[in-house]
Amino acid sequence: MSDTKFVGTPRKVTTHVNQNEGLIFEKSSPGKKAYRLAELDVPAIDAKKLLGPALRTDLGVMPELSEIEIIRHFTRLSTWNYAIDLGMYPLGSCTMKYNGRVNEAVARLEGIAEAHPYQPESLSQGCLQIMKTLEEALLEITGMDAITLQPAAGAHGEFTGILMVRAYHESKGNARKKIIVPDSAHGTNPATAAVVGYEVANLKSNAQGMVDLEELERMVDEDTAALMLTNPSTIGVFESDIHKIADILHAKGALLYMDGANMNALVGKTRPGDFGVDVMHLNLHKTFSTPHGGGGPGSGPVAVKKILEPFLPKPTVETKPDGSLTLQFDRPQSVGRVRMFYGNFGMFVRALAYILANGPDGLRQTTEDAVLNANYIRAKLLDTFELPFKRPSLHEVVFSDKLQAKNGVKTGDMGKRLIDYGFHAYTVSFPLVVSGAMMIEPTESESREELDLLIDALKQIAQEAAENPELVKTAPHTTRLQRLDETTAARKPILRWKAPVAKEPVQPDTAAKEW
Repeated sequence: MSDTKFVGTPRKVTTHVNQNEGLIFEKSSPGKKAYRLAELDVPAIDAKKLLGPALRTDLGVMPELSEIEIIRHFTRLSTWNYAIDLGMYPLGSCTMKYNGRVNEAVARLEGIAEAHPYQPESLSQGCLQIMKTLEEALLEITGMDAITLQPAAGAHGEFTGILMVRAYHESKGNARKKIIVPDSAHGTNPATAAVVGYEVANLKSNAQGMVDLEELERMVDEDTAALMLTNPSTIGVFESDIHKIADILHAKGALLYMDGANMNALVGKTRPGDFGVDVMHLNLHKTFSTPHGGGGPGSGPVAVKKILEPFLPKPTVETKPDGSLTLQFDRPQSVGRVRMFYGNFGMFVRALAYILANGPDGLRQTTEDAVLNANYIRAKLLDTFELPFKRPSLHEVVFSDKLQAKNGVKTGDMGKRLIDYGFHAYTVSFPLVVSGAMMIEPTESESREELDLLIDALKQIAQEAAENPELVKTAPHTTRLQRLDETTAARKPILRWKAPVAKEPVQPDTAAKEW
């Protein structure tokens, strides 16, 4: 335990804004409206004649409320949510950084926000230029040769990248059979390989939590399509033998796929294309500050080396001889569309605004600050939690609950207790290579003062785990709903509301007598 002594509770707020709030259906009363329409000043249309059997006349049970009731209902619900605008997300491997408001301002400009994907190219040159400029910036950052912006998320980018890997091998007459995935990989990696039709071969990490080169060399053969590697790895460690890894794969005709989820640790410092990566995805919502999770949608561009360029999804943005931009659909070897239209355009705008606002020096500083913050937390908590891997950390640090587990307190318990101190929980029980993992990634967004609040809370929780383990094992205590039966919630969710059965109306004479 640390020598730090606590008087009462840490400085972080320990209460939550909370109001009881029923379902919107339960607040409904017949006849209420939140709108008033003007009188119809055009001839009425016979909807039944126009739509025929497609016309729906019975809308079922719909809530009826006034405008102020609707506003208050959803505003109250919003107070139950945690958000990056309220506090930090110490989630590891999810990179929940602050979303700069300049990004939002640019994305809301009229000509950008209201652009339609079907409008003529002659009226879309500005939007196409945004896409082209973002592509060029991402290629410079990654050191790759070509890119698609279409995929809608990181996992979707993985899917797209492995589709291209398959198309590449098929073009050479053999799609190959397996993809190697390290045991420290993101869970989407083996899922992606399986969805595309590959066998998944698990690669065990060595004692440092890195790729075991001897084991990799033994596993790679002419049936290997690719290795899906996260670098820095999911324990926050850079694969220092990345060149050797690439050489082992390339010697057998296999490709190196890089999961770019942790690029927040590399931007401006090193480029995947320079250390042998053939294909990779980026998470705009992680590295480039576009909204994440429920605030999305996401975006997962895929960058490739020249050998994979013919297989990029179509259309691609190309420059015509006269200098104007066009969407190129004539791509005979393309894997086809992976997303309607051209991807989540609003995210392109936000990411480009972030890149241009920072510039090369600012992006490099962002990376350095993210790594500094993670190592600050590591240094401050070294005496409080077990550190299973001693290699230098980059953007995130992974502790273990080993010391606290002696008292029956697990990583999930401490994550829930952290909620009582006003923080979102860290990533719990992942990566799987660490038993009882506590995975923390502060990003560059957080000040030293905010990091100290998190550190104070975690030290206090560790002290509680030693002195009053039941307090931690039954957390959270300050939230509207306390500890849930997560297993039942996952296996037997109740996903729909049923209207109560209407009671028989009370007769007037009976009502008078009862009154």
